Amino acid sequence: MLDSSSNSPSPAVIRFLSCRWRKPAEDGLPDHCTHRDVLPMAGITGFVPDSWCPDCPYYKAKRTPRKRPIEEPEAPQAPDTWRRW
Repeated sequence: MLDSSSNSPSPAVIRFLSCRWRKPAEDGLPDHCTHRDVLPMAGITGFVPDSWCPDCPYYKAKRTPRKRPIEEPEAPQAPDTWRRW
């Protein structure tokens, strides 16, 4: 994925690495795009970011996970003394 002329990645590779649709390499499969409109055409093993990512209309930046606010436990309620029947 790196340029052969230098060790710096191309702008397309940088964009691919920050894309939500990127699936990292695992189990012998290389990095590839998982977007439903790109995957059937590009495939998994033949994906080249320089061909797809420079002007990709499906690009979305990765979401940063938000921390949920810490919820304080509710105070125990008094037993219900009201008679129902």
